[in-house]
Amino acid sequence: MTDSARTVRGLPSGPPLTRAVRGAQRHASVSRAPKGPGALPPEHYPCRVTIRLYDTGARQIRDFTPLVPGCVSIYLCGATVQAAPHIGHIRSGLNFDILRRWFTHRGYDVTFVRNVTDIDDKIIAKSAVQDRPWWAIGYENERAFNAGYDVLGCLPPTYEPRATGHVPEMIEMMRVLIERGHAYASDGNVYFDVRSFPEYLRLSNQDIDDLRQPSGEGETGKRDQRDFAMWKAVKPGEPFWETPWGPGRPGWHLECSAMAHKYLGSAFDIHGGGLDLVFPHHENEIAQAKAYGDEFAEYWVHNAWVTMSGEKMSKSLGNSVLVSEMVKHWRPIVLRYYLGTPHYRSMIEYSEEALHEAESAFGRIEGFVQRVIEMAGHTVEPADEVPPAFADAMDDDLGVPQALAIIHTTVRQGNSALAADDKEAAVARLAEVRAMLGVLGLDPLDAHWTGAGAGEDGPDGRDSLHGVVDTLVRLVLDQRESARARKDWAAADTIRDQLQQSGLVIEDGPAGPRWTLGPR
Repeated sequence: MTDSARTVRGLPSGPPLTRAVRGAQRHASVSRAPKGPGALPPEHYPCRVTIRLYDTGARQIRDFTPLVPGCVSIYLCGATVQAAPHIGHIRSGLNFDILRRWFTHRGYDVTFVRNVTDIDDKIIAKSAVQDRPWWAIGYENERAFNAGYDVLGCLPPTYEPRATGHVPEMIEMMRVLIERGHAYASDGNVYFDVRSFPEYLRLSNQDIDDLRQPSGEGETGKRDQRDFAMWKAVKPGEPFWETPWGPGRPGWHLECSAMAHKYLGSAFDIHGGGLDLVFPHHENEIAQAKAYGDEFAEYWVHNAWVTMSGEKMSKSLGNSVLVSEMVKHWRPIVLRYYLGTPHYRSMIEYSEEALHEAESAFGRIEGFVQRVIEMAGHTVEPADEVPPAFADAMDDDLGVPQALAIIHTTVRQGNSALAADDKEAAVARLAEVRAMLGVLGLDPLDAHWTGAGAGEDGPDGRDSLHGVVDTLVRLVLDQRESARARKDWAAADTIRDQLQQSGLVIEDGPAGPRWTLGPR
């Protein structure tokens, strides 16, 4: 940590960046995302390779052209760690995880930055209420967010910077903006002069004269009440850093502008976040960065919300469902299917019924995978290429619902091959299905979901348990098979009924009986 960063009161000692960033700083060049299974450079694909994305600023779908050929740079507004994550928070990370995976599959090198806002009004307020250090609350919830991302199969970002580790960069940005007349100091605060930036509100398509002036904030030192705080003067009991304009702490908007500049430079490809961030957060980021001299983001991509009873899921509204609670009742891979398969720009209305539907739909895919493996007698590797129709759907503004329809069609074709005892066709369909599922992070045979490489208990502690249960159930099924062999139908039916009462579904097939979890 630099000397100026160490002046914060109450900041724990140690590096200001998370592990991903500390590792990245050891390399002189930008680290690259690993290639996924079947990843090929664009020229190897028989289908068209132009990826198209909806750009919020342009208000239309645009062809994606990277600033650096073969490379994609993405900045995603990450967590404000004042509380543990609900599924609405995680949806954004999951949507951009799928986007990142698709770029990687298409042969691009992806640099993916997802920040952590670990100093904020809400964190400080919670610190006062709980009588706990602000940094302890932030660290605890940062770990909860990372656990939530991990349990749902999101790849770790290339860089994951914390705001508190980048105060020197923020001070430098403010210095330049003040010199250029875009910002001004007032009573220890630093404000951005929105009238000095003619492009202000272009992203959200608003007119500054129609913008309602904020009230009740007590910021009387502003030239215009629509000016926003880049730096907030210290208040009693709050953490602070020293600056040329007095002690204080950064504003939320300044944090992201400074971190995006540090890790992606003056221009990068995609800036992402939830729809609620378009204004004021992303508008204010743009104003600061462009007034500083950056070109900033070329494309603005925003995901829709998770809603409950038509309202955005939010802690403040009391309608949030924590990820940590959800995984107690639903398999994480089912949650990923539920949150990741609707189009990223479509709202998801939370309901138990929709979760059951997702569970059943994924169960059909998973059942097909298991049946082919049993028929083949060995693992079937993913195909080198996804079907062209799947690629077309994903290229068209990340059309996951259309891509998912291709997966289900392929599963039905595979089931027909199984019914016809056509092993070669069934194996070929499974290879295609695995390639497509891998792009969506939903391959049930991937190491993340089977537990291989994720520790003895797998990512959520359930996979090794599944193996134990499978062994026990198969012992019971062997007893049922013995009863059937001696034509003791009553005993065989009793065993089947008892297993079904336990929530298991038994299917008899040419390869013998198999079990799956039934509907809840």
